[in-house]
Amino acid sequence: MTAASAPAPPAGPSPDGAGTFRDRLRGAFATALTGAAADGALPVAAADIPALVDQVRETADAKFGDYSATLAMGLAKKAGRKPRDVAIEVATRLPTAPGFEATFTPPGDPVGPGFINVRVRDDALAAAISAAFRDPRLGVPKVAAPATIVIDFSSPNVAKPMHVGHIRSTVIGDAVARILSFRGHRIITDNHLGDWGTQFGMIIWGWKHCRDDAAFAADPTAELGRLYRLVRRVADAKPEDLAADPQAAALAARHPAAGREVLEETAKLHAGDAENRALWERFMPACLADIERLYGRLGVSFDHWLGESFFQPFLADVVADLERRGLARESRGATGIFLDGDDKPPFLVRKADGAFLYATTDLATIRWRLEHWKPDRILYVVDHRQGQHFDQLFKTAGLWGVPGLDRVALVHVAFGTVLGDDGKPFKTRSGDTVGLESLLDEGVERAGAVIAADEGLAEEERRRVAETVGIGAIKYADLCQNRTTDYVFSYDKMLELKGNTAAYMQYAVARVEGVLEKGGIDREALRSAPPAIVPVDPRERALALAILRFGEVLEDVEADYRPNLLTTWLYDLAGRYSAFYDALPILKAAEPERGSRLALADLTGRVLRKGLDLLGIGTVRRM
Repeated sequence: MTAASAPAPPAGPSPDGAGTFRDRLRGAFATALTGAAADGALPVAAADIPALVDQVRETADAKFGDYSATLAMGLAKKAGRKPRDVAIEVATRLPTAPGFEATFTPPGDPVGPGFINVRVRDDALAAAISAAFRDPRLGVPKVAAPATIVIDFSSPNVAKPMHVGHIRSTVIGDAVARILSFRGHRIITDNHLGDWGTQFGMIIWGWKHCRDDAAFAADPTAELGRLYRLVRRVADAKPEDLAADPQAAALAARHPAAGREVLEETAKLHAGDAENRALWERFMPACLADIERLYGRLGVSFDHWLGESFFQPFLADVVADLERRGLARESRGATGIFLDGDDKPPFLVRKADGAFLYATTDLATIRWRLEHWKPDRILYVVDHRQGQHFDQLFKTAGLWGVPGLDRVALVHVAFGTVLGDDGKPFKTRSGDTVGLESLLDEGVERAGAVIAADEGLAEEERRRVAETVGIGAIKYADLCQNRTTDYVFSYDKMLELKGNTAAYMQYAVARVEGVLEKGGIDREALRSAPPAIVPVDPRERALALAILRFGEVLEDVEADYRPNLLTTWLYDLAGRYSAFYDALPILKAAEPERGSRLALADLTGRVLRKGLDLLGIGTVRRM
């Protein structure tokens, strides 16, 4: 199947005691609904049961229980009965087989007009949280049906300096890849670099007309970036840009046809011109080294770096095949696919001058990925402003009929824009796009100022902590947003030690470390001979239940590829730990409470660290 947005398949309900509490409950509800349908008590089609049990969710208010199902309200209308009566019908059919570890409070008596509220039994909670403490996966089950998922993210244009606009695709894509991999899927990450486009035509033209050999020898990427910015102004020939740049104005006066000449240099590169190809090969190593260095600071890696140049040999055949199938035809000298009728602009795959486009490369990439990687899903983590392109791409791919495409979900994981305080795309004071390197540098510098008061940190450790906290703050500030919305960038807010920030989360981990270090606790000994965790106090119970929802929140993230669901849960977990830590003695408690609380604190720290790691954010032992 192809889709502009496709939800992930659920992990599947489990009535036999396996999986998360929510999985078990959904399995129990599926059994109850199946039974009610079989004897005619309720008009439930088997095909509708998965969607119905998906309504089993965490309760909005813990006083009503731990989980709640609202499915009775929809069924009541179809059955012609009162929601409360349908709820009781379903609740009384819930199985009580071994492994189903929940009870209803009060038994068989739903609250409100059809809600079925559920409370996990205390013995089941104690058993599950103790098992999670012993589990290297911290109680998170793997998916029952692993998928092969290609994630296409970051994908900068190689010849341009990376800027703030690249941060969202990079950190969202990396977080999604980490989360889906931890859930048990086979993940293939691909940095589909823009390494063959017009930007190289600009640099080649600039190299031939206005390069600085000494500057290139000293810092190749800086000189290539200068050439790109300069030639872009000359080629665009916007009066306001030329007025602000005397060098560009003088160059434009000497070369009035620069814009056309840039396109010619690009076309020569694509046609295999020996000189331009040699220049491209000379520029690429420096460009890639600079990009790789930035990814190293971000802690981001890729399985593959298959850029546009890799697919260049396949593009002519893509267009020829589309023409043979009657899908592509000429339009004003160019070649395109008319997806919405002759009166609407076509989806162009070849320009009038013979050059290919992003569309052509993307079609070739889909065909290559299906042939070589055989994925079940391909995710494109790309700005929402490219929505029309992906809509047309997916439609064209479907019409083209690439072998295997009928079983693949093509998904545009869109995201909003990073804004400045003025509500416009984040820029420097001079109006330039903020460079990614300078963004990271300032984040680290500000983090260093925040932690400077800790005199117990050695200088080397202080630098390491500042790097971890500063870059973590930038990444978390992005990931905690709903990915489809724009957000305002603020260093001050993202480095606060309170509220939903990386610094607060990292501080929460450090607090756990502080308890264990203060008590001289041998973590390995604690974990090798784990005490039973028995949550007795309501704050212990709330913390334990929150930890056991780790697997559930990761499933929810996968359903729509929204890492902010994980950040929200982590923030809630940290808050529950604070309530537990502030109210209950840990080191001074008597046994068996002391061992139970130490284990619960240690497990909280491990889960917080793992959750942050899945977001690509590091932690520190001391802040």
